[in-house]
Amino acid sequence: MDHFQHRRRHRRRTWCCSFAVPPSSPDNLTASKPLPPRKPEPNSKPTFSLPTSPKSRIPARIDPRRILSPGRVSPIDSDPVAAASAPSPSPEPPLPRSPGPVAGDRDVRMSLRGKNGGCMVLEVNSRVLCANSEVFAGLIEDYKKGVASWSGSNKMCRIEVPEVENLGVFRETIELMFEADDCLTKRLLNVGVFRCIDVLEVSAGIMFTKGVLSCLQYLEAVPWTEEEEEKLRSLFTRFKFDEATTRDILGRLYLQDSVDCSYQPNVARQLVWSITTCVDANARNELKSLMKGLLCKSSVYEKNHLDLNKEDLYSVCHACLDSLVSLFEEASDTIPPENLTKKDKNKPLIERISRQVDNINWLLEILLDGQIAEDFVNIWADQHQLVKMHDSASPMVRYELSRVSAILFIAMATRKLQCRLEARSGLLQAWFRPMLVDFGWLQRCRRGLDIKVLQEAMGQTLLTLPLNQQYMLFMEWFRHFSSHGTECPNLSKAFQIWWRRSFLRGSETHSIESR
Repeated sequence: MDHFQHRRRHRRRTWCCSFAVPPSSPDNLTASKPLPPRKPEPNSKPTFSLPTSPKSRIPARIDPRRILSPGRVSPIDSDPVAAASAPSPSPEPPLPRSPGPVAGDRDVRMSLRGKNGGCMVLEVNSRVLCANSEVFAGLIEDYKKGVASWSGSNKMCRIEVPEVENLGVFRETIELMFEADDCLTKRLLNVGVFRCIDVLEVSAGIMFTKGVLSCLQYLEAVPWTEEEEEKLRSLFTRFKFDEATTRDILGRLYLQDSVDCSYQPNVARQLVWSITTCVDANARNELKSLMKGLLCKSSVYEKNHLDLNKEDLYSVCHACLDSLVSLFEEASDTIPPENLTKKDKNKPLIERISRQVDNINWLLEILLDGQIAEDFVNIWADQHQLVKMHDSASPMVRYELSRVSAILFIAMATRKLQCRLEARSGLLQAWFRPMLVDFGWLQRCRRGLDIKVLQEAMGQTLLTLPLNQQYMLFMEWFRHFSSHGTECPNLSKAFQIWWRRSFLRGSETHSIESR
């Protein structure tokens, strides 16, 4: 019989892992059937049971943030009946296991109780557990002190970990303690980044230094998805790691050395300037869409302190306007051909003018989205040189200037742009007549422009001026419309409103509005 029990003990596996009910062993063969109460013997010692209250001295040593859940970690006597009644969680695929200590070394029984129900029991070696985890080393030491009759050969140290977020992750973390250093990284490769972050959290909670270092080294060497990045960022806000160990990972998550960055050139300004000088049309359009999405007000990448400020945008706008003036000077033959560089001659003049207008409209859209486009109205209204060259330029190129005016008219009519009366008046005085002349070309070369919206916007913008200024502009429109017909914008609706406000009163006003 002794020989049979001896062979039975040596056939037991290194790991004992079960759900809900602790495994049968010589120590708990009668765990499923509680024995009848016995009368205490006069000379027998009382059974040791550590307190389970949160106010006990052992749980107070554990920082709640060190465990996956805010529950306590305390060594107590496990209750087989309670463990048997707990619901079983769905089993997760275990990782490949490596050889562990021999059967006789399993002297710690760890009961893991899941936060959402379920139970798992691990029987592990106390020496390996103490060598790898400062938390469990302290708990085992306290258990030894509390149980005077404890003996490593015939007594189990019982530890309960309640409120575990993920039983499988906790078990995998404990298993890593029994891995050799060269095999530990291979196991992390099998679990992937998302699972490795969970293992890192448990390792940090139980102060498993080797596990923390291995997880950090693995995470630093592999790419992350956005979901994994956010999960890792959240973990770093809740746990404090060694700065030397996490420097490389933090360098991927946050911009470091912010003091030195203040002396570097403005990155966003350089990117915007590069886009406006880009020659390839397809690349330029793709980059414009990219940067507009990054800089727009509703972007998910918006920060409290944007790298690109108002002054940077307007400096690029002025550069584009200066280039546009030079191109119209070339179109009007005011620049001698010998003064043109080879770069200027590579592309047709019409294409170069169109490209600069596209750049200005793109910058204007960014300004409008940031609600900082008021100053551009004054800048565009003061382009007297462009207005003068518009009269002598070819219709094929001069209508490009009216595309900029159209964006401003639509923005003001749709209430995306609010500016002072002087700015609105200056804009209409300078660019209303060129818009009437170029309207036919705008209809034929719309390039995404909604003509009906533009006509409505021109009329609404006119109606924001005083009546005497409206009179001058509406009379100019009336004469031009009577001569060119559909080649001129139809402002009849706005003209009726001006007429009513200027000459009609009382019931006549109601009559004209109801038509």
